[in-house]
Amino acid sequence: MTCMPTWTIKPEPITGAAVDDVMRQYFTEMGLRVLGRSATETELRTVLVKDPHHDLSPPGGEFLVARSDRGEFLGCAGVRLLGGSPKTAELKRMYVSPSGRGKGLGRGLLVAVEEAARSLGATRVVCETNTQLAEARALYTRYGYAETMPYEGHGSADCWYAKALA
Repeated sequence: MTCMPTWTIKPEPITGAAVDDVMRQYFTEMGLRVLGRSATETELRTVLVKDPHHDLSPPGGEFLVARSDRGEFLGCAGVRLLGGSPKTAELKRMYVSPSGRGKGLGRGLLVAVEEAARSLGATRVVCETNTQLAEARALYTRYGYAETMPYEGHGSADCWYAKALA
């Protein structure tokens, strides 16, 4: 008999040392995968200033955290409203920790983000990523996201996706 891993995905506050640690993990991995090297402490601080995550909280956003049944952090994703029409939400900071990978958690977080976006009144979700993040690009495509033109993004993205919410 095979036991399936269990987790919960719930909104959590975007403030605090635990979130800062998660953001460091996220940006450290992005540095390794996108830059091909570890990000320096200065680069980590700079990216957090240039692309802050504090708007991933109510009333215009939400920060979702996946935890194991033992409370262990497994992943996260944020969503925030962007200006413009149609009413658009942006997926930000989607990250699955090594201990959460290969268990369908990416899909779970994507579904949770889409539900949160609908709750915020969005009719469309956009996101940006990089060519090097093949798993992310495959996930978005598999679940109905189509490549689109660049939007008011951040950082060094070179792939943009959008999905109309039903």
